[in-house]
Amino acid sequence: MARVLALDFGKVRTGIAVTDELQIIASGLTTVNTKELIPFLKNYISEENVECFVVGEPKQMDATASESEALIIPFLQKLSKAIPNVPVVRVDERFTSKMAFQSMIDGGMKKKQRKNKALVDEISATLILQSYLSSK
Repeated sequence: MARVLALDFGKVRTGIAVTDELQIIASGLTTVNTKELIPFLKNYISEENVECFVVGEPKQMDATASESEALIIPFLQKLSKAIPNVPVVRVDERFTSKMAFQSMIDGGMKKKQRKNKALVDEISATLILQSYLSSK
C-alpha cells in the first residue's frame, strides 16, 4: 500500500502528516514554509509511494467556506499541475487548531513549547489525516 499525506495549509507555513504504508497510523512529519511546499512534495513523492494528498478544508460554523479557502484553491490548482498523478481529497478541518493546542496541553507540554506555531500546524495536519483515516 501507499502512504497518505495530509496538509494543514497556511499562508506562511503548512503542517504535514503522513500515514505508515498500511495506512493505520497518522504521524506528524514536519512543517514547511508554504513557498517551498510544492518542491518539498515533489521530492517526497520521488522517495515514497503516496496514494493521495488530504488537504484540510476550512469552514465556518454554518459550513460555508472560510476566508482561508481563497488561498487554498490557487494552491490546489498549482499542486494538480505540478503533481497530476496524485489525487487530492478534502477533509473538514474545523477546530483542528484548537484540538491540536488542547492535545499539547493534555500531553503536558510546557507553555513555551505550545507557542511553537509550526508544531501546532503539524499536529493539526495529523488530526486532519486521522479524521480521513477514520472516515475510510
